[in-house]
Formats: sequence, C-alpha cells, structure tokens
Amino acid sequence: MATSSTADVIRIHSHGGPEQMKFETIDLSPPDAGQVQLRQTAVGLNFIDVYTRTGLYPGPTPAVLGVEAAGVIEAVGEGVEGLKVGDRVVYNGLPGSYASRRNAPAEKMVLIPDAVSDEDAAAVFLKGLTVWMLTFEIRRIQPGETIVVWAAAGGVGSILVPWANAQGARVIGVVSTPEKAELATAYGCWETILAGEDVAARVKQLNGGKGVPVVYDSVGKTSAEASLKSLAPRGWFITYGNASGPADPIAPARLNQGGSLIMTRPGLFHFTHQRADLERGAAALWGAMRSGAVKADVRQRFALKDAAEAHRALEGRKTIGATILKP
Repeated sequence: MATSSTADVIRIHSHGGPEQMKFETIDLSPPDAGQVQLRQTAVGLNFIDVYTRTGLYPGPTPAVLGVEAAGVIEAVGEGVEGLKVGDRVVYNGLPGSYASRRNAPAEKMVLIPDAVSDEDAAAVFLKGLTVWMLTFEIRRIQPGETIVVWAAAGGVGSILVPWANAQGARVIGVVSTPEKAELATAYGCWETILAGEDVAARVKQLNGGKGVPVVYDSVGKTSAEASLKSLAPRGWFITYGNASGPADPIAPARLNQGGSLIMTRPGLFHFTHQRADLERGAAALWGAMRSGAVKADVRQRFALKDAAEAHRALEGRKTIGATILKP
C-alpha cells in the first residue's frame, strides 16, 4: 500500500501571464480506487496550457497546469485492472500534468509501446491524437489533394505535415519566418508561404488558380479570413487553435459567399471521451510512428521549475517542433 508523499507542481492561483506560475510542493495521498499513482518522467507542453493559464479556457484556481504527460506507475488503487506497478503509460486531457508525481484515473492511461520512449510519447500523444482527429475523424484526407496547414513548423504541424503526406496529400505550409519555412519543408511541405504574405492569393497561385478543399488553421484571429479565402467551393475551414487569439465571429452568410463552405471548431477531448475512441486513436498514432510516418521532434527541453520560461517561448513563437518539461 502506498503511503502519503509529496509532489512538485506548477500551480496558478489566479489567471494571467507566465508570472502567475508558481513552483510549489504539495502533499500527495495514496491513489484512490480506480486510480494509479505516477512518477512522471516527461510532461508535454501545449497551447491549451497557455489558454488555461490566461483564462481563455475558464477554470477554477488554484490549479495545476498541463494536460499531458508520460510516466511510470508507482502504485495502483483498488479495483484497477490491466495496469501494474512499473508499467510505462501516457495520458492527455487530464488537468494537472505539470507535476513530478500525481494520482490519475486508470481509465485515462494508455500503455506506451516498447519502441517509444517516455519523452517521445509525451511529445506526440496529444498532438498526434489531434492530427488523427483532424485527418481521420472530421474529414478523411483524399490522396492527391492539396491542403493548407498553418503553423506547419509547430508542434502539431510537425506531425500533421508528414502524416498528411503519408496519406497522399500535397501540403502547403504557412509559417511565420524563413527559418520555420526551412523546417516545414524538412517535415514534408511541398511549398511554404510566409504568414505576412497574401496567403490566399499565394495558395491559389500554387494550386493552379483554384482554392483548396481544406485548411487546417491553429492560428485563429489573424488567419481566419485568409483561410476562408483560400478555400474552394464546399471547402472545409477546420479552425482548431487560437495562437493569435480566438477568431472573430463568422456570419453564416460568409460561408455561403465563399461557396457553401463548411466550418468546424473541434476539440480533441470530444473525440476521445469514450475509451474505445481513445484506444483507436492511440493505435493509429503508434502505427504511424512504427511506420515512420510520424516522428517525435523534441526541439526544446525545460526543467519543470522553468515552465514559465517555456510558456514565454511558446507564446513568443520561439519554439519549433515539440517541447518537453522534465520533472
């Protein structure tokens, strides 16, 4: 039976900037029934953590930030089946991941394959499942079609671009700097466009004068209109992030004017709420990693105590690929 212990965490007591993030030590009780206790080895950094910190995604405070991590099971609560002490697991969608150790529901844990490291699992699990949602669940990519991916050198982009390529797409990546254009090309973009250009005009120029069937937009406020103008009639505007702030409201008539466009604002956890869906998505991701279509590209590592510095880098668009916090 596990005894009570402590955990180091990053906690906010009110919403706001990175300065609200405090490195604290809290008491950790033994796991309850249905829970496991984890020693966390790698914590994933995601834009959703910023939205939680600022209050864009409202929630109570005080709160431990983060929704994704990998670790090793140290103790198992009553009634837990299929998991044991020593198993390596990864999870997402569970608030409170910025921690050295934690208790968490066993039903949210996914075993990490032997061929995947803890760090790689934490780097790709939320982002990889997001790509699975975007390209398999919402709308299947059609081989031979040209698509547009914003932030093509970012965390999700580093997985979305190569996985879309593996599904037969031709990817136009939109990036913020020439350096990121080089990285997006390395990930597999056919062409890149700088966000400061007339993106819609360049998309159509590259695509034989026509719009594209789908745009994957994680930028939000500053990119939405360019995304809509880049689409062909009956095209899909999949807006799934707010890196520049939330997109302004879009009138239904605007979708009609663009050619009966389809708009959706998905959230991953609606697609992995059921255990069977989570397992299906995880199996697709592990398969894509096994085939080489998806690789973890960890470019930044911060100590857990330096999580505020990591947030500043992420918000300042200073990060490329994936970022990991090390407890």
